[in-house]
Amino acid sequence: MTLLFGFDFGPKKIGIAVGQTITGSASPLTTIRSKNNRPDWQRISELIANWTPEAFVVGIPYDLDDTEMDWAPQVYRFSRQLAGRFRLPVYQVDERLTSKEARNLMGRAATSLEAIDAVAAALILETWLSEQH
Repeated sequence: MTLLFGFDFGPKKIGIAVGQTITGSASPLTTIRSKNNRPDWQRISELIANWTPEAFVVGIPYDLDDTEMDWAPQVYRFSRQLAGRFRLPVYQVDERLTSKEARNLMGRAATSLEAIDAVAAALILETWLSEQH
């Protein structure tokens, strides 16, 4: 079984999910806030140390017209930093509409907007997992 982390990167907060290859499923883990427009690398390091994933999947934001969103360069930078800091493979997948789908899935159960980011990260990870089979 390979354990993976999925990331829904945003400039202010990052949703994180955990999943595995055997079932191709993922679960929301947490949402962390960025500090001074930078990822909270200490918190990310703690999560990685506790869960020991073997790879990461990062969602790349696309608009409905197939163009990347204007903040996509920040997501690519985050992906490079993940690879460099933790020496693990980083895969990327189109994350188009995952936040909207997360809101729909959670409906009234959404107690905070931060929970939506973790659910979106799970959808990103499940998208990548389904593309691998």
